[in-house]
Amino acid sequence: MTLPPASGAQGAAVVVAGATSASGRATVRALRAAGATAIAVGSDAGRLAEAFGPPAAADGAVLQHACDLADFAATQRLAEDLRARFGSVDGVIHLVGGWRGGGTFAEQSDADWDFLARGAITTLRNTSRAFFEDIAASPRGRFAMVSSTTLDRPSAANANYQAAKAAAEAWTRSMAQGLALRQSARKEDPLPQASAAVVLAVKALLDDAHRAAAPDRKFPGYTHVDVLAARAVALFAEDAAEINGARLDLTG
Repeated sequence: MTLPPASGAQGAAVVVAGATSASGRATVRALRAAGATAIAVGSDAGRLAEAFGPPAAADGAVLQHACDLADFAATQRLAEDLRARFGSVDGVIHLVGGWRGGGTFAEQSDADWDFLARGAITTLRNTSRAFFEDIAASPRGRFAMVSSTTLDRPSAANANYQAAKAAAEAWTRSMAQGLALRQSARKEDPLPQASAAVVLAVKALLDDAHRAAAPDRKFPGYTHVDVLAARAVALFAEDAAEINGARLDLTG
């Protein structure tokens, strides 16, 4: 069996998890501009409609699905619904998360950890498992998550946040190895690597609202959400063998 090379995002069906965030909205726009079908997934139907308009407004409207991605059964139902509509999904861009930090190491709270673990780890575990077979079977399957460059020098004040991101990174790289075992690392009849799981690392994200609120601030090292979105879309045209398991630094 020979898989065709990645041909970019044109025609791909891509789930954007956490679509109502600034980075999610930017990624939906970028995917649609590249000719992909962007499937906006968020936890609240009202926020999805506010971000992308009424879901059934007209042909060409952004496809929207409200789903609690921290619930594995619900995430599996979402995957089944999308398979029924598209046959399979080519990619997942995981943008669910949030930030909690501050205080001393001893003040790192259980409430903050539970929030971060649910958003950064549980939703990622669930989406990666629910869509793994789709991504492994696609000739351009891609899974991408956003992490933090601060993991290189973790701080006491952000211990909860950085530990959650480190766990999510480890999970994503484990997924990368699972994709390799299905393709290029098969013991018998290995295939060209066609699918990839990738970590996109940023110091912090920036959008136009941030700039408007602080026009004199420089935001050193920040990554604009449009840059993140463009990099996520570009993954679909890159050699999976080169990016599978990679941690790509997008520091601005």
